[in-house]
Amino acid sequence: MIESAARERYYRRLFVVAAVYDIGLGLAFLFFPRASFDLVGAGSKFPEYTAYVTLIAVFLVVIGVGYALLARGDLVRNLDLIAIGTLYKLAYTGAALFYLITGDYPHIAFVAIFGVADLAFLVLMAECWWYVKGMEKPRVPEPAV
Repeated sequence: MIESAARERYYRRLFVVAAVYDIGLGLAFLFFPRASFDLVGAGSKFPEYTAYVTLIAVFLVVIGVGYALLARGDLVRNLDLIAIGTLYKLAYTGAALFYLITGDYPHIAFVAIFGVADLAFLVLMAECWWYVKGMEKPRVPEPAV
């Protein structure tokens, strides 16, 4: 349990927003892939082989479900899962930055919209992890056998 009820509500809302964002994006790209590319202005970059879009979409849905589970669970006990969710946001942000620097991104929307959103989530989730990590009770090492 987090010491401050207001802070705990804030973190839970953060993970609800992340869940809605990722599940929404995942479902949009899963069921309406062409329209989703068109909506962000990337229709001309729609891949011929759509399995990649499907794989990314279902991954987004699954990670979104993970954020929803974090929102309703014990944040202290699920600290490792907060780290995984934060690393996911770091992975996308890092990839978006790499492709922005190299100029090899499929469309600027994948950096300007999704990369910026994931950067914001990255910062907020990292702060959550850092705060919750500070609340962990020190573990007593088990004796070596």
